[in-house]
Amino acid sequence: MKLKQDLLDICFQHVNKRISDYNNEITLIKESIESNDKVSNEEDDSGNSKLLDDLEKNMNYLNEAQKTKEHLGMVKPNLISDTVVLGSIVKTDSINFFIATSIGKVDLDKDEYYIISILSPIGQLMKQKGVGHTFEFNGKHYKIKAVL
Repeated sequence: MKLKQDLLDICFQHVNKRISDYNNEITLIKESIESNDKVSNEEDDSGNSKLLDDLEKNMNYLNEAQKTKEHLGMVKPNLISDTVVLGSIVKTDSINFFIATSIGKVDLDKDEYYIISILSPIGQLMKQKGVGHTFEFNGKHYKIKAVL
């Protein structure tokens, strides 16, 4: 289904950009650490300590982004299911969702889609529900009109 593939492509673009940004940040931090090592004396390590903390954080973020990319690889755009599963497009009476990863709202083909994770609170409410089922999230009621 072209719509699912287009939404999945948006997800991959998003996660690939995150991976690229984290890799760039890690490279900059490593260069800063190396330049600090060349100009500072061995007793003053406070600058590198902060940089090492930033390096560790960015490496963790990179690891999470790579896991997200692997998770997206499990989405099968041609999968047809009567109930909400990973890769489903869910059309409710008010909002359209794509179940993949947490990105938020995107506009595609004159429609709005909220790209969410199946593990998110609202994703868990929709999981395994089908057409005609209802659920409530943050005080708002939704009725599932279609699962694609």
